[in-house]
Amino acid sequence: MRSILCAGLLWLLLTDSIRADQNDPRLDALFQTMADAPSHQISSAAEQEIWSIWLAHADDDIQARFNAGVQAMDQDPALALRLLTQLAADAADFAEVWNKRATVYYLLGDYDASLTDIQRTLALEPRHFGAISGLGLIYLAQGEHELALGAFEAVLRLQPWSRATRENIRRLDNLLGRTTI
Repeated sequence: MRSILCAGLLWLLLTDSIRADQNDPRLDALFQTMADAPSHQISSAAEQEIWSIWLAHADDDIQARFNAGVQAMDQDPALALRLLTQLAADAADFAEVWNKRATVYYLLGDYDASLTDIQRTLALEPRHFGAISGLGLIYLAQGEHELALGAFEAVLRLQPWSRATRENIRRLDNLLGRTTI
C-alpha cells in the first residue's frame, strides 16, 4: 500500500504542470519535501518543481503574455515592465506576474515599486521564497541589514538547503558581528 501511495505522489510531482499556479494542490507536498529533504539534491528537485508550477498559468493567452514579459526582462526591462504591468491588470491573481514585475523594478532600481509588488506576491503566495529573497536583497541594497537578515532567515526556513541564502546570511552575520550559521 505504501509503495502505491509513493508511486501516486511521484506521479503527481512528475505530471505536466502546464495548468498550474500558486494554488496548485501539489505545492504543499513539494514545500514539505523541500523543507525536510535529507540532501541538497532532493531539496533542489522540489524547488525546481515549485518554480515550474509557479511559472505556469491555466490560460494559454496569459501564459503566452507572461512568457513574453519574462523573455523581455534581460534584453529590454522597459518592455518587460509594460508587458507585465498589462498582464497584472488582467491576471491579478497570478502571483508570479507580480514577482517578475518586482524583479524588473529591482533591476531598474525602483525599490519602492519592487517592495509593493513583493507584498502583492506574498499576499497571493506567502511561501514565495523568491519574493522573500528579493525582499532581502532590497533591504541589503538599502543598508537595512537587520531587515535583510530577517528576510533571508525566513527563506532558509522554507529552503534549508539554499546555498545562496546561507551565503547571504553569512555575509550579513559578518557585517553585524554575529556568529555565522
